[in-house]
Amino acid sequence: MRGSLACVGIQIAPSILSSDFTRLAEEVDRIRDADWAHVDVMDNHFVPNLTLGLPIVEALAKVSPIPLDCHLMITEPDRWAPGYAEAGAASVTFHAEAVQAPIRLARQLRALGARAGLAVKPDTPIEAYLELLPEFDMLLVMTVEPGFGGQPFLDACLPKVRRAREAIEASGLEVWLQVDGGVGVDTIERCAQAGADVFVAGSAVFGAEDAAARIATLRRLATHAGG
Repeated sequence: MRGSLACVGIQIAPSILSSDFTRLAEEVDRIRDADWAHVDVMDNHFVPNLTLGLPIVEALAKVSPIPLDCHLMITEPDRWAPGYAEAGAASVTFHAEAVQAPIRLARQLRALGARAGLAVKPDTPIEAYLELLPEFDMLLVMTVEPGFGGQPFLDACLPKVRRAREAIEASGLEVWLQVDGGVGVDTIERCAQAGADVFVAGSAVFGAEDAAARIATLRRLATHAGG
């Protein structure tokens, strides 16, 4: 699974948190031109919100035209994360602030055929986790406080994105660098310039009348800025 999805370049991952939950199958079909369908899983413990769980992810995996990128904003990811890989998620990201054994969990996810991602909140220093890069396929730098969609982008997180890109380049590893939170036509270029290559956009895509056109615009802006 990881090998077949290890494409290089700009990737757009619309967050279904901003979609119409009563029409999820139709909503994921609207974003078939994207690279991933980003699924925010929240448990009302790690973050003050409750969203989708395993049954919905399993159902989505059967109908989505693109692979699922699950972002677990939950406590006890060591216990629950493997289930999302088993349910059909092609990428599973858990939070550094919640995990007990990040290396062991990353290896479990990879053994199940999923890409393993590590996420850090805006106020979490990234330095302590850079030495773990060989164990991961993706590093997610949150650019808003996790828990709710539609928040304004935090420019203060961009130096962290730059530092992460420097570390990835120095390592020689093919680790993707994702940003999530407030990403849209007004902010994606700054993220790309800082070194991100995977962009989670929620309301910027699902709030557009033509989702495919908006995805194309975001991809063009990021590609031009990142080049």
